[in-house]
Amino acid sequence: MPKNQFYEKKGPFPLIDIAKAIGCELSLNKKNIEIYGFESLDNSSKNDVTFLNSSKYKDLSLKTKAVACITSSNLFKFLPNECIKLNVKNTLFAATQVSKLFYPSADFDIPDDKLVSADKLKNLYPNVKFGYNVLIGKNVIIKKNTSVGSNTILESNISIGENCVIGSFVLIRNSLISNDVHIQDGVKLGIKGFGFIPMKEKNIKSPHVGKVILHEGVEIGANSTIDRGSLADTIIGKNTFLDNQVHVAHNVKIGKNCMIAGQVGFAGSSAIGDNVVIGGQSGISGHLKVGNNVKIGGGSGVINDIKDNQQVMGYPAVPLKEFIKQRKNK
Repeated sequence: MPKNQFYEKKGPFPLIDIAKAIGCELSLNKKNIEIYGFESLDNSSKNDVTFLNSSKYKDLSLKTKAVACITSSNLFKFLPNECIKLNVKNTLFAATQVSKLFYPSADFDIPDDKLVSADKLKNLYPNVKFGYNVLIGKNVIIKKNTSVGSNTILESNISIGENCVIGSFVLIRNSLISNDVHIQDGVKLGIKGFGFIPMKEKNIKSPHVGKVILHEGVEIGANSTIDRGSLADTIIGKNTFLDNQVHVAHNVKIGKNCMIAGQVGFAGSSAIGDNVVIGGQSGISGHLKVGNNVKIGGGSGVINDIKDNQQVMGYPAVPLKEFIKQRKNK
């Protein structure tokens, strides 16, 4: 049950209240169990509720420590016997309802109202260089030898390590940044992702209460956007470089020493291994796994998992030799 430093958290709630909110039946002996958090499968503790909407995550769900799980009856077998199964018709809609119970203010990105000019806070950051018109929220950590460009906004509770370079016109919220990270002009970091539940009457927004975590030596190119996680975090590994205008959606995990060219887009919850190279204007579909040492040619569309050490290209992306053969036969 990790602490969320960016959003006020409500609760605990009796399990019966959660069951009522999602229209689920619950046996009498389980109604008064106290639920302290709504967490992802792998981050849940014995006091949390989680959700499972696909057998693709069975490796995580079978090991979850959550006391209860929102899911459908066909997925019960992928949960521990002791985990209470909350059977619903629409898992993602029910999960959104529970998320809103714990984090009622996370539907929208409301601008930070606690911003103060860096000129008034220089005594707090004696070893940091600021450009003009930099605004800083409360409880912001900026370590020594970091520089921040003009017209940049650093919202409350973020953390920036040593020897970082933050460009101009950058917005950072809901983010933890390690040492030696370079963020170029115009980057938007930690913004709410494209999460919603499509309904006939009205699309329902999903709260996003995760973080963005940038490990040591990461570089983010100009005008790139990196969404914070929904429940889990969006993570970019050590020494990975993103070119300009790259989009990283919520819950994406990118490994170490990757090179991502311009205008690449990652859909939500995709997982990218170490030493991966991706050519410009490629797209990675959601909930996919790309292995280590993979090379993806420019303009490719990845719609299936890719194993380690593969080279692929095209739409849909296929092994490079097969792609070349297809082109010769046209």
